[in-house]
Amino acid sequence: MIATYGQKDQKNVKLVIVESPAKATTIGNILGKDYKVLASFGHVRDLPKSAGEIPAAYKGASWSRLGVNVDEDFSALYVIQKDSKRHISELKKACKDADEIILATDEDREGESISSHLLEILKPKVPVRRIAFHEITADAIKNALKSPRSVNEQLVRAQETRRILDSLFGYELSPVLWRKIRGRLSAGRVQSVALRLVVEREEERRAFMKSAYWDAEAALSRDGKSFSATLTTVKGQRVAGGKDFDPATGSLKKEGSSAPIWLDEEKINTLLEILKAAVPWHVVSLEEKESTQRPYPPFITSTLQQAASGVLGFSPRKTMQVAQKLYEGVNMGDGAREGLITYMRTDSVVLSEKALQEAAAYITDQFGANYHTRRQYKTKSKLAQEAHEAIRPTNIRYTPDSVARYLSQDELRLYQLIWSRTIASQMADAKIMRTTVDLEAKSEEETAVFRANGSVVIFPGFLKVMSGQQKDKELPALAVGMTVSTAAGADILLEGLSATSHETQPPARYTEASLVRRLEEEGIGRPSTYAPTVAVIQQRGYVERVGTALAPTYIGIAVIFLLREHFSDYVDLGFTSRMEDKLDAIAEGQQDWLSFLKGFYFGETADGKGLKPRVHDSFSSVDFPVIPVGEDAEGDAIVIRVGKTAPFLQREFKDGQTETATIPEKVYFDELKVEKAVHILNTKSKREEGLGTCPTTGERVYLLEGPYGPYVQLGESDGDEKPKRMGLPRGMSPDEVTFEKALQLLELPRKLGEHPDTGKSVSVSIGRFGPYVVHDGDFRSINAAVLLTLTLEEALAILAQPKNSRGAKKLLRNLREATDDSPAIDLYEGRYGPYVTDGTTNASLPKTQSPDTLKIDEALALLVKAAEKNAAKAKAAPRKKAAAKKKTAAKKPAAKKAAAKKPAAKKKNQAEGA
Repeated sequence: MIATYGQKDQKNVKLVIVESPAKATTIGNILGKDYKVLASFGHVRDLPKSAGEIPAAYKGASWSRLGVNVDEDFSALYVIQKDSKRHISELKKACKDADEIILATDEDREGESISSHLLEILKPKVPVRRIAFHEITADAIKNALKSPRSVNEQLVRAQETRRILDSLFGYELSPVLWRKIRGRLSAGRVQSVALRLVVEREEERRAFMKSAYWDAEAALSRDGKSFSATLTTVKGQRVAGGKDFDPATGSLKKEGSSAPIWLDEEKINTLLEILKAAVPWHVVSLEEKESTQRPYPPFITSTLQQAASGVLGFSPRKTMQVAQKLYEGVNMGDGAREGLITYMRTDSVVLSEKALQEAAAYITDQFGANYHTRRQYKTKSKLAQEAHEAIRPTNIRYTPDSVARYLSQDELRLYQLIWSRTIASQMADAKIMRTTVDLEAKSEEETAVFRANGSVVIFPGFLKVMSGQQKDKELPALAVGMTVSTAAGADILLEGLSATSHETQPPARYTEASLVRRLEEEGIGRPSTYAPTVAVIQQRGYVERVGTALAPTYIGIAVIFLLREHFSDYVDLGFTSRMEDKLDAIAEGQQDWLSFLKGFYFGETADGKGLKPRVHDSFSSVDFPVIPVGEDAEGDAIVIRVGKTAPFLQREFKDGQTETATIPEKVYFDELKVEKAVHILNTKSKREEGLGTCPTTGERVYLLEGPYGPYVQLGESDGDEKPKRMGLPRGMSPDEVTFEKALQLLELPRKLGEHPDTGKSVSVSIGRFGPYVVHDGDFRSINAAVLLTLTLEEALAILAQPKNSRGAKKLLRNLREATDDSPAIDLYEGRYGPYVTDGTTNASLPKTQSPDTLKIDEALALLVKAAEKNAAKAKAAPRKKAAAKKKTAAKKPAAKKAAAKKPAAKKKNQAEGA
């Protein structure tokens, strides 16, 4: 049965329709017995996602695969989604008993579209009202009921245009990728631009030229209080830092008299010897300056995702999932439910008058009037068209402590973040006294200045509620003219001088949060699309996580190389941003949707060729993409190609011959320069020559690299009979595989002897879960380190252990201690190999990851991925139960016939099952 809330069977009630069961529960509790609240369970219909969903009446149409009749004013072919049919049946039944229908879906494009689709499908014969609200509280719902409106058709048209646009983009460009790269790939209007950003950041990293430079630090103290000062100038010339170097050349950006001084190891060591002998130094300047630090605006979708990533370690998708729960309502005890935050898909930083007043009262009451500063922030977004208020608590008095017992750990941590940011945005600036002290060291040969910086908060302001935002760095009492010396009794004691080497670093890869920030800055996508976009480029295999960073796979790079060369407009940041602006203009009624779609698809405007003719005209000229690496010392070109199972290197010799080698796992494009590529190719060549000849069979023994990792092989791969192979166990590097060790691996499974009690054999080998010892069907995991040396006696001791302890986990090390806000992260050795856990989620280590080198950020990334996978499984589970119940619903032939009606053709769209 569909989820229903409020009075279920009463006749002549007001029917309220929302998207989700949780939202329905909260609103049902608020409205009471005179209302019946039903959930549509999200979108009820969409364009066909596969050929099987296309109604029979349209399958022969030339445009049917698009789901859009491009020949007749781009009318959309909508089909009721399989999972939605039983929900629609219940909604239709409820409409018969209602004297009024109230559409209460979210007030954004998606919510408006759902309401519009419901109207077309249900065809109600009673009055229909559309209400909108930004928070699910009693006051907000009741106020919305007092000011209903009709469905915003411009907003609906904008959403439909966006959906049609995305469908056309994917259906026209994706087949190019299938034919030219690999099957089951996809292009997307926003996802491909996001992927381009990730790929081009990797190209920047690959082109980056490192620079080494040195600086120095003086360890100082006065009256027992230690502080430090950093070398800033030598002979009046500023000391070079990381930002002074050109990332493309590794040289200083500036030359001549305006250039900073570049200190290498020899120069810095010589300088420090001179400066040590130049005591006493002197304090030559001291400046104190009061500065202010202002709070950030309240959260919008993108900034919430970024903060939750940096502070809580949440992915954008997880952030939105948790925020959705806080918005839709939580149980507050005694059966009461209430939404704790406002709508979470927004690009507006505006706060309502109610919120401003509540914040003012709370701040004044808790901290004093001097801590309050009323602020109404202005939205910087090009067009804040989603919800019209920032993300904030629905009731400021609901402090994190007061609602903690009603929330899960993740919900509480996110709520704390939102509550603190909202309160801080209405608090006074922090006042900070910043002190700068220059100490001059002067000799006949050199003059150098060291600088010490200090800061002290003199009025915390908003920092009162933002823990960890500012820490004092207090200097001792200093004055101009004081001396610095190594001798006791000096005003300031010079305790030591040290030189430090630095290396410039390539631009950091995007994290999920920083990619969202870049998309927002470029005007790509909107609040509702950020998290799905970041998720889909990972799901498609175009991008994978390296710790918390995003690295493009070679498939992803090949996709962008192809699109960038042949369809550059469609992955251009400016072009995509301008399209977003036009879609926003459609929502405002300032752009005609039909002319926009015609121009995009057919090119019937001044924009030039449309998508369809571009793809048709370019298809024959599109080559299988290769990713150039460079030329080796002999001038032979090396490229990367995307194979059917794995990417590989190919070297093209001048005589036309080629050689190839599979790219090892976790070797990313930024590090795969010519030297690395040559090493991989030459290593394979050496391995193909063989490690030696087996003394028993006379066959060559090879160490090879396959798509699933390195392995040893006995004999050639020619003919129908496969040669014997054995994969390397976890933790064994190919570099440590000698001829003798390869022979030992190929002898597996190795019989150690017979069990003294049964007379049956005891053997060791490598299986799906790693090395093991086995006796009479009793398998026990063993450490890879003892695989080749295990004796019968040692194996018997392992087998003699009680069976109930064989699966016991063993703590290898603690990666992070538990805090008030974060659980401990531990690394264990389990029955099936090493894994990490936070006490709730377990994540196995990849085969290529050694437990000894695992870092905390890598562990967190594994846990996030495992948690999302578990959540997806849990979400899918109820659908199986619903399908089983559908059999009883099938007894209602009338409903079945209604669902099977031939779709009615409309001028603007076709709809099935409406």
